[in-house]
Order: sequence, then structure tokens, then C-alpha cells
Amino acid sequence: MQISEASRVSGVSARALRYYEAEGLIVSGRCANGFRDYCRPTIERVLVIRELLASGLPVRLIRELLPHLTDEPGGVCPEFLVEVQRHRDRLAARIAVLSDQQAALDAFLRKARSAGS
Repeated sequence: MQISEASRVSGVSARALRYYEAEGLIVSGRCANGFRDYCRPTIERVLVIRELLASGLPVRLIRELLPHLTDEPGGVCPEFLVEVQRHRDRLAARIAVLSDQQAALDAFLRKARSAGS
């Protein structure tokens, strides 16, 4: 299917499809006239990429992990899950730091407001 149809089917803009291709996340075929040609497995991969991007994984990590996707039920191999877990753990650590900073700012604001009263 051409890029406009692939965009409609996947819910991803044509620009995003070209970006995914430029980043090495997907590969499209080419028609005789040079237009991009997307097959069903590529569209399925685009849907996975969208899900991974929505979960906060960076493109760099997605590019590294995509070869670890499988056609098995569940769709991933153990190496992929390990990398996703590591990313999640780093994210949780960042959230903890931000929560501590937020609590410190809340305490500062409470103290400053009570001193001004």
C-alpha cells in the first residue's frame, strides 16, 4: 500500500512514516514509479513503534530493540524485556528524584508563606 493508505491504516502521519524509515525503524518497498510501498508486517511494526514511543522509550532504544521482536505469542524475546525493564527502572529512579524535589519545594513554599503571615 502507498504511504497515504499506510498512514490511514496505521493512524500515523505520512511524515512520521518517512521519519521512522529515515531512523531505520521500518523499511518500505518501492513501486516502479518510486513511491513507497508498505506491506502488512511493516504496518504492524509501525503500531508497535507507536506503542513503544507512547511508553516513553527513545527512538535510539527502539531501534536497538526492534530486531528482538518475534512472531511468537507475546512478541518479544527476553533480551527485549530486559532492556525495557532497565529503561523503566531508570525512569522510576528519575521520578523518585523529582518527587523528592517537589516535596522540598512544597516544604519551602509552606515555610515561606507561614513566615509572611
